[in-house]
Amino acid sequence: MLRFISLNLTLLNMKYSSEKRAGALIFIGAAQFILCLIVAESLYPNYSISENYISDLGVGPSAYIFNSSVFLLGLAAVLSAYYLRCAVSQKMFKIFLWLCGIGAMGVGLFTENFGIIHTVFSLLAFLFGALSAVASYKIQRFPLSYIAVALGLFSIGALVLFAVSEYFFHAYSSSFLYLGLGKGGMERLIAYPILLWSLGFGGHLIGQPENFNN
Repeated sequence: MLRFISLNLTLLNMKYSSEKRAGALIFIGAAQFILCLIVAESLYPNYSISENYISDLGVGPSAYIFNSSVFLLGLAAVLSAYYLRCAVSQKMFKIFLWLCGIGAMGVGLFTENFGIIHTVFSLLAFLFGALSAVASYKIQRFPLSYIAVALGLFSIGALVLFAVSEYFFHAYSSSFLYLGLGKGGMERLIAYPILLWSLGFGGHLIGQPENFNN
């Protein structure tokens, strides 16, 4: 975490546009989370990407890695929304990105042992992460704009299926709506499109000229 904060301070001192700073934070936040997720899954004995929730990693032997990583992911999103406050005119996008970041930070602070509190923060991260991808349509150019919408809508669809499947699982002990992927597999269909969008969107912002304006 100290290295991440140090990197952010370095970005503050660089003579780069706010768009490039925001892009670097989004890209780094998503990339480090993807890598740490793989490490956390590997360190968790008998962990199943199909049968275990992603957040199970936050209370197991890899809890420190996962919780720190998802918190940094959220922090990167919140800081990016701050950097884009004047550079991007789409107000709803900035609100969505900020709420997504708050949700991810909350997931890192309030593990699944906190029950409904953890669920609320997870929903914030998933829902507003997907909405951020859709809302970035006007910020990016073709074909990234269409890819962003497709990824966001895919994530929202997976979120709806996941929520319905959870209801049937707890009410009727039936998980048929998980599409055979298990709760962990379905949950990843929500998270991965958002992370893929983050990498693409972050790269897009990094590559913008200094006079970039929306």
